[in-house]
Order: sequence, then structure tokens, then C-alpha cells
Amino acid sequence: MIELQKISKTYNTGVISFQALKSVDLKIEQGEFVAIMGASGSGKSTLLHILGFLDPPDEGSYFFLGQNVANLKESTLTRLRNKVAGFVFQQFHLLPGIKAHENVSLPLIYGDNKNIKEKALEQLKAVGLKDRTEHVPNELSGGERQRVAIARALVNDPLVIFADEPTGNLDTTSEKEIMKILVGLNSKGITIIMVTHEMEIAEHASRIISMRDGEIISDVVKSKNKHKLKMKQNTVAEEIISNKKKLSGNQMEWISHLKQAIRAIKVNKLRSFLSMLGILIGVAAVIAMLALGKGATSNIEKDLSRLGSNLLIVMPGSRVAGGISMGAGISSRFSETDLTILKRIPTVKRASGIISGKAQVVYSNKNWRTSVSGTDVDYSKMREVIPNIGRYFTENEQQNRERVAVIGATIVENLYGTEDPLGQNIKINKVNFKVIGVLPKKGFSGGRDENDIIYIPLSTAMYRLMGERYLNQIQVEVDKKENINATKQSVTDALNKAHKWPANDNMVTIRDMAEIQDAIKGTITTISLLLGIVATIALLVGGIGIMNIMLVSVTERTREIGLRKAIGAGKKDIMNQFLVEAVIITVVGGIFGVLLGWLISVFISFFAKWTTEISLISVLVSTGFSIIIGLIFGLWPAKQAASLKTIDALRYE
Repeated sequence: MIELQKISKTYNTGVISFQALKSVDLKIEQGEFVAIMGASGSGKSTLLHILGFLDPPDEGSYFFLGQNVANLKESTLTRLRNKVAGFVFQQFHLLPGIKAHENVSLPLIYGDNKNIKEKALEQLKAVGLKDRTEHVPNELSGGERQRVAIARALVNDPLVIFADEPTGNLDTTSEKEIMKILVGLNSKGITIIMVTHEMEIAEHASRIISMRDGEIISDVVKSKNKHKLKMKQNTVAEEIISNKKKLSGNQMEWISHLKQAIRAIKVNKLRSFLSMLGILIGVAAVIAMLALGKGATSNIEKDLSRLGSNLLIVMPGSRVAGGISMGAGISSRFSETDLTILKRIPTVKRASGIISGKAQVVYSNKNWRTSVSGTDVDYSKMREVIPNIGRYFTENEQQNRERVAVIGATIVENLYGTEDPLGQNIKINKVNFKVIGVLPKKGFSGGRDENDIIYIPLSTAMYRLMGERYLNQIQVEVDKKENINATKQSVTDALNKAHKWPANDNMVTIRDMAEIQDAIKGTITTISLLLGIVATIALLVGGIGIMNIMLVSVTERTREIGLRKAIGAGKKDIMNQFLVEAVIITVVGGIFGVLLGWLISVFISFFAKWTTEISLISVLVSTGFSIIIGLIFGLWPAKQAASLKTIDALRYE
């Protein structure tokens, strides 16, 4: 079955070279029980590793079932280790934190196998651990751990078992139990190749090989009895070596990787939490910042909508007398006649004059100082000043200079309390007015309480309350956005003509609210972008944290990686497992980050009184980005893990 020809192996430490094997020739027939003995450094373990496809030789040929496997690809050697070989180690190499049957089933998840748990339980029963299947390694004795390792070696029905000091860490009783199991397996036709330094253990073998300084110094055959060949396993091995049999890949492969990743995360809870923390904070920052930005945007958009669409604010300008910059200025003034002129412009949809000022208002024994604005009827629709209780004043009330008022929520709270103000009288600067409407709450804008205001008819304000003959400003709503510039020119020309002002004297100042809105929206977009960038940086920092923790994880789990490779895990399997772990950490961190971001948003909204608004897109973007972060920053550690050499990983201390 096995034939070695002139096998040599040299290890380089970077400073010195050590030749572990020197032109070793060896033949082992199927069904033998071979014990390899020798002092420490004699080369016995190196020989076992080469025989078990764990370490390739530097020189020579290795014939397994008649075919040279010395220079096979790593992928082929991986399949051989999974389907043909079973390994029993001195240190057991059981994965901590997972149950006995899960340890036994590890080789099965890397092949096209079904009924994995049932097969694992069957092997545990065969080694006398039927009642210990649900126990984790630290709940088992040394002998029980080694029996779990033997069950793991047998679960894929191997052709040969390689045992490296299988009794080295056991007491006498456990030692006898393990040797009894190995002898029994050999009697069933399984070839046993065992390394030991104890003669009493070697005596159980039918053949004892002694080594010294990398060479075989004796080969004693105690018995020539060979047990029945296992033709089925021979056929499988030959197909693998000839590259005719490839593992098809289990349909449950990704589910297996997922389960393995979840187990690894559970076993290392603190490390996993620290990895998750960076993404959690990053996603929470994204959600909270975008919610804050979205809320601010919504508030500002509401404020802008109250400014009106396609709105022009026409204000008196001024010119310098005699053209001298330091001379006395001459200011223009607008009258109701000017308002009538502007309403006649074809592209003007609505227009309203405005006169405003401060006033002391009184109801019963309560008084309050507030703002009063006299407006035209059109102002209500232009600026969305629409009462939710009662109504706005009418054109008839405007013409008749009626003493009617529409009041804001702050006025209601301070003067009327829980009393219904509709129909009640209110004194504005000692003049009686009737409350006909109450405005809905609007919040603050530009540092001013939008609810602390009273609207009255423009004519009433001018002639019955404030004694003004001129307007503070005229607001004009243009019918279409594309007509704004033309309307601005028409307004300027109409007023200059009515007052006979020179066209170049700047007697009319017009503010285009569309331009102001665009500028504010541009600022909002910039701020939102900056918030998003800051949050993205937080996510990237979290990703770097995951990468660092995963790299530490690779170092900590080097022997685990070596074990997985020894029992049949390929580079792709190791890489996928670490990637899945990284993605799980980022996804879970992302989910908790969304919840934390929502809580932060609620906290800000409740205590700071800032409007926040979580959008579905921000949730999807942040969680999606966290998954991408997991893939990107998990890739390097995964590649590092996958690139580890099997034997180097197993030897790692």
C-alpha cells in the first residue's frame, strides 16, 4: 500500500538547516499495525506527517496504492486526508466549546456527506461514548477526549489511521483503553501507523520501526498476519489520486460554514463582541446622523414651503441724493395703489401687501406682547397660513376694514389656556378684535416662534390700528417658475413707471425666494453629505477593527486551522468560514447598530427637541455597507488563514 523511496526532508529556520529525514526507504502493506519509535528529534513525527499527506517531502518518491503522491497538488492531498486518512493526535486537537458529536462530525462537513450527526453518534457509540455525545471537551477526561478524537478519525471510514503519540497524555487505564480500540480497528482491516516513544505501547503493533537521526535503524516484524483488504476504500483512494474523484461539494456546505462560524463566535464571545462593537457604533452613527440630517431637512423644507413657491419679496430700495455716497439717502415707499398695479401683471398669480409691528394684546386679565401682521386675503394661500380652527378673513372684511384676527398657538396658550378662543374678543393695543381663526402649531424658524403672531386685514392694520399709509413690503407669487426672472423685471418696470423713478436708481429691491430656497437646500445637502462622510469613516474604522480582531483570531486559532486542514478542509473552506464569521459579525453588529441608532434618534428628538427622521434607505445603506465592510476587511484575515501550511499550523504553539 505504501512505499517510500529515498525520502528526505530538511527544515530551514532562517538561520540553520536541519535534515529531519535522510533518504528513507520504507514499505508498509495494507492491514499492518506499524509502530514507529525513536528519541525526540529522530524524525519519527516528520515521517508520520509525510505518510499522512500533511507535509510534502523535499526529495524522493512516495507511492500510495502504486501511485506517486509526493508531488500532488494540495487540493488532492486535502481530499486524500478527508477520505482515506484518519488522524489521532497526542494533544487530541478537539475544538473547545462544541459538543463531542460536533467534534466528531468535522471531517464530514468537508465532503459530500449526508446524515452527518447520525454518523458521528454511531462512531461515538463504537468507542464507548454513547452517553457523552452532548458534552464539550472540558467536561471529558483525557481518555474520553482521545476516544472522541479516534471517533473523529473513523467517521469517514478511512483506509489508514495515523496516530501521533496517542497515549502520551493519558493515565495507565486510559492508555489501555485506547490501545485496545486501535488493536480492534486493525483487526477490522484498518492500517494503523503509530508514533510512540514507549516500548510497552509499541508492543501492541505487529511491526516496530526504530529511527535515529532521520534514518531507520531497525525494522522488526513481529507478525506477518495481514487483515482483509478494504477494497471499497482502495477504489476511492485510487480515484482521488488519479483525479477521477472530486468532492462535489455538499449542498449544505454554506449552512455548515454558517454553523461553524456561529460556534466559533459563541466560543469567543468577548473577541466577537469587540469585533462587532466597531460596526455597531459605525452603523448607529450613520443611522443617527442621517436621521438628524433628514429631520433637519424636513423641517427646513416645511419652513421653505411656508415661504411660498415662486415667491418674490418686493421691498423699497434707496438711492443716494446727488450721487454722493455719503449724502442723504432718499427711500422709496409702496402704497396700496402699487399693490393693485402689481396684481395686474399677467404672470403674477397672487400678491399681498404686508405691514407689521409689535403690539400688546389683552384678554380678560391676561396680556402678552406679540407680533401683528396686516396682510391681504391672498397671503393665506401664498404662505400656507391656513387656520385649523375657524377661518382666514375674507375680501369683504378686508375692504370694510373689519376688526377680525387670526391668532397663533402661542397666543392661545398664554391668553386663553384651555378656553376656546374662537368668537372671543381680544384687545390689540387697546382696540377690540374678534378672533375668527386659530393657526396650527408651526415650530420655530430663524430663531423666531412662528406661533407667536396675529394676522389681521391689511386695511384694518393701516387705518384702524397702526396708522400707516405705506406698506413694509409686497409679496408676489409668480404663476410659473420659468417666469420668475421676467416677472421681477416687470415688477421693477411697473413700479418705476408708476413713481417715475429712473430705471437705474435701485429704488426697488426684489428678493427671489426660489434662489434662497435653492441656496438653503444646497447647504442642507452639503451638511447631510458631511454627516454621511463622518458616519462612513466611523464604519471604516469599525471595519479596520474587525480586520485586526480577525487577524488576531487567525493567530489564536492557528492550531484549529491546522486541524481542519488535516481532516479535509481546503483553502476555500477555511477562507469561506472566516469570511462567514466576518459577515455574521458585521450583520449582527449592523442590526444592533440600527436599533442603537434608532434609540439615539429618539433620545435626541425627546430631550433636545430636534426633529429626527429615520428613512428606510439609510437603514438599507448602512446595513448593506456593513456587510460589504465585513467582506472587504474579512478577506485578508481569511486569506491569511487559508494560506497557512497544514503541518506548520498543527505545530504552532
